[in-house]
Amino acid sequence: MSLNEEERLRYARQLLLEEIGEKGQEKLKNARVLIVGAGGLGSPAAMYLAAAGVGRIGIADGDRVELSNLQRQLLHTTGDLGRLKAESAEGTLLAINPLVAVTAIPMFLTEDNSGNVIADYDLVLDCTDSGETKFLLNDVCVSLGKPLIHAGIGRFRGEITTILPKRTPCLRCIFGTPPEGEPSPREKGVLGAVPGVIGSLEALEAIKLLTGAGETLAGRLLMFDGLNMQFRTVSLPQRRADCPICGTK
Repeated sequence: MSLNEEERLRYARQLLLEEIGEKGQEKLKNARVLIVGAGGLGSPAAMYLAAAGVGRIGIADGDRVELSNLQRQLLHTTGDLGRLKAESAEGTLLAINPLVAVTAIPMFLTEDNSGNVIADYDLVLDCTDSGETKFLLNDVCVSLGKPLIHAGIGRFRGEITTILPKRTPCLRCIFGTPPEGEPSPREKGVLGAVPGVIGSLEALEAIKLLTGAGETLAGRLLMFDGLNMQFRTVSLPQRRADCPICGTK
């Protein structure tokens, strides 16, 4: 679908970028992105993707807005307390950009429903705080051939990488199995601006993947230390031949 005049005005600053241009903006308009988690990571990721003109955005989250969320989850306000996060997020994104379609998915993804949900999208963003859910998203995305942008946060730190099925190592190649007893941000705390940084990087990575601009984090892990204000990027190991999800054996 080509751009109309209102879209050209709204996305004028992006259209000036030769790496994006009109063709790239049309790719964004035609893209379908699923964001799993409407919390600290999902807030900036979803808001920037809506503002950038991603044509269809799905927001999957079964939680309701709590007062302790508002320190970092900018999709929601005090007036949203008690509301389903997916529905609160839908209203915020449409207020930012009514030209995009937003689908609220007010449920947690499980082994039973995740395949059907993910199958409808071109790209998935992991914005959850559950190790089990992160590995579930990894497994389903690899099996369906869907790119996955993985991210995690805690205290003052964050990390992000891009998984391209059958091309880059998946989470099980890198980490093996979900860590047992790993405390979540709910238990160990997190500075609100940290998911703001990492969630924004997820949006940037998604835009690059969808438009073909620049170099992505495929095969690399970017780590952020907000306490010392340091970024570090490391190359990831090759895919494991014996990986139970993406291996060749």
